[in-house]
Parts: sequence; structure tokens; C-alpha cells
Amino acid sequence: MPHASTAPDDSAVFAEPTVPVRAGWTANLSLATLAVFMAFMTPIQILLPLQLEHIDPQDKNDALSLVTGLGALVAVLANPLAGAWSDRTTSRFGRRRPWILGGALAGAAGLSITATQHTVTGVAVGWCLAQAGLNAMLAGVTTPIADRVPLTQRAQVSGWTGLMQSFGLVLGALITTLLVTGVRSGYVTLAVLTVALALPFTLRHSEPPLPRALRPAFDARTFTRSLWVSPRRHPDFGWAWLTRFLINLGNALGTLYLFYFLADAVHYGDPGTGVLILTVIYTLCAALTAIPAGALSDRIGRRKVFVVLCSLVMAAAAVLLSLLHTWPSAIVAAAVLGAGYGIYLAVDQALVTQVLPEATDRAKDLGVINIANSGPQVLAPALAAPIITHLGGYTGLYTTAALVILIGGLLVNRIRSVA
Repeated sequence: MPHASTAPDDSAVFAEPTVPVRAGWTANLSLATLAVFMAFMTPIQILLPLQLEHIDPQDKNDALSLVTGLGALVAVLANPLAGAWSDRTTSRFGRRRPWILGGALAGAAGLSITATQHTVTGVAVGWCLAQAGLNAMLAGVTTPIADRVPLTQRAQVSGWTGLMQSFGLVLGALITTLLVTGVRSGYVTLAVLTVALALPFTLRHSEPPLPRALRPAFDARTFTRSLWVSPRRHPDFGWAWLTRFLINLGNALGTLYLFYFLADAVHYGDPGTGVLILTVIYTLCAALTAIPAGALSDRIGRRKVFVVLCSLVMAAAAVLLSLLHTWPSAIVAAAVLGAGYGIYLAVDQALVTQVLPEATDRAKDLGVINIANSGPQVLAPALAAPIITHLGGYTGLYTTAALVILIGGLLVNRIRSVA
């Protein structure tokens, strides 16, 4: 990857970046991103199901839906709020790094609280606290790509950071199934690693501080209104948001109940290990497509065709899961889904950074975009539980996921300002 010789000048805090970022910068931002998604995804996929199955085995599906839904609702609010405050932060350490480290510490505290709970209510409270901190951290780690990475590198860097979503679950699954015993130790280990992996980026890479003269005056009413980005005034932003929301909703429908799918439909003997195996396959296939797709997208300057392609591939994987409830078909579906999602991770983030309305509000606007990541975590449990119960079980669930993903991918063609 090309190297930069100097950090950007303070006076260029809002300028479109032109100086290529160093490989070390990308690596350390990826580590911080890994921390966020390891702390997000491992509890959702492994620790929360195990913890809630022990607390309430008869109503484990409803309990998981309640806890993850409430946590995602907190995420919907916390991410854009933290982003908006990040845009206004005038610390000498910059606008993003204080929120990355502070969010990591708060998220670690929430995970530690969750670990000690023995009721569904207690787990929900702890998980909501964790989501609040982790989403503040997420607001910090997603914006440096728009702040610092030139367009000619953006999909490649987005590919590396995007892969951390999957690597986070793999690392978390390895830790919670092989390296530690018990749900509590799993949470505590995640908490420690969340902070440790945030430190390299926050300690080693400076960023231009926001001069106080450029900080927007704070008005509560104006601030609240700024959290709404009008799709009429900014239609490309609106279509990018909807595309991301639908693809992530389909992905959430397909992955939220994976643990129970393996246990109840596939009848896999050790569903926790099964989730780990499928996640490793998924991640390896995503790694094989993300970086090449990002490099090709940067080279030819096109984004939308890759989003359409990934939606077709991901929908095919969901259809396979809807038709066949066997372990071999689950392996094939994980590989296909990973290949499609790898393309999506690289290109979609680069596309989104090109439709942001204002340079002064990058973190806030990316926080609004990130609602399209966390919002599906609210909606998916509300949709998935009744689909499984009343509309065809897991066949109905994965058919719905395929349709939602396909619609989301096709809608990207409504974006006009990005090729």
C-alpha cells in the first residue's frame, strides 16, 4: 500500500484527503475495528444465546429477541449522537481518538456487567450499556476513512476494516469456545481485548484537531434536527442508507438465529462449535473477495456494480439455506455468503463516504448511515421469531432473507452521483 510522508495539516481538517495513508495506519485502524465487532458479534452469536438458554430455556428465542432488540435500539440512538459530538470535539488529541478509547472503556464496562447477570432483565441492561459504549467507539473508527483516505485507496482500506467484522466473530468464537471456559470469562476476556486493541491506533496516530473557531455553535434544537438527513435534499445518501439497511436486514435475518438453526433444524451436535466452523469458512471466503474487489473498484472507479453482484451472491446462499437443512449445505452456504459479503464490505463503505452531505458532519452522517447496520438488529428479531413460528420455520426465514437482500442490492442503482 502507498505510504504517506506527513500527517495532514491542521488547517485541512475538513479537506478531501489526497495524501495516501500508510499500511501501519490501516493495520491499526483495522485492529480497533476488530475490537468493536468482536465485542458486538461474539455475544450476539454465542454468549447471549448460551447465557439466556441457561436463564430461560423455555423462552430462549423470545429472550434473545428482546435482549438483542433493546441493545440494537440503543445502538440506533448512540451511534449518530456520539458521531455528532465527535464532529464537535476540539481535543488536542483530535476528534476521533478520544471517542475510540472512551467508547472502548465504556463498552468493556458494559460487557463486564452483562457477565454477572442472572436474569433476562439484568442481561438486557448490561447489554444496552455495552452497546452504548461500543457504538461511541464505532462512531470513532468508521470516520477516519472519510477523514484521511483518498478515493483511490478507499475501497481497499474499507476492505481491510470491513473484514474485521468477520474476523472479530472468528476471534471471539475461538476465545469463547477453545481458550476460556464459561460465559462469564468469555465476556471479561472480550472486555480486556476491546480496550487493548483500541490502544495502537489511539496512541500511535495523530490527527488534526478541530480549531475552536470552526466548531459549530451548539443549539439543542438545531443539533436534534441535524440528526435527520433529508432524503429529498440528499437523495443519494437516502438510497445508500436504504440499500445498506436492506442488505444488513437480510444478513441479520440469516445469522441471528444461526446457533438455534444448527441445534434445532440441522441437529448439529455442538452448535457452538458449528457456528465457529461456519464463521471461519465465511471469513476466509470474505477475505478472498474483499481486498481484490476493493482494489478493482478503486482502479476502475465503480462501486454500484459490485453491490449488485454481492446481493445476488448473498441471496443465492440464503436460498440454499432455505431449501436444505443439512450440515454440508450449511458449509456451502457459508462459503457463498462469505464471498458475497466480502465484496459488500469493501465497496459499500467506500460508496457511502462518497455521498456524505457535509465534510463538517462526517461522523454524525456516518452515524446515521450506521443505523442501517444496527437498525436491522432491532427489526430482525421482531420479524424472525414470528416467521419461524408461523410462516414456514427456517425455510420461511431464509427465503425472506434472500428477497430482502436482493431488493437492497438492486436499489443501489438509484444512486446517481457514484458510478
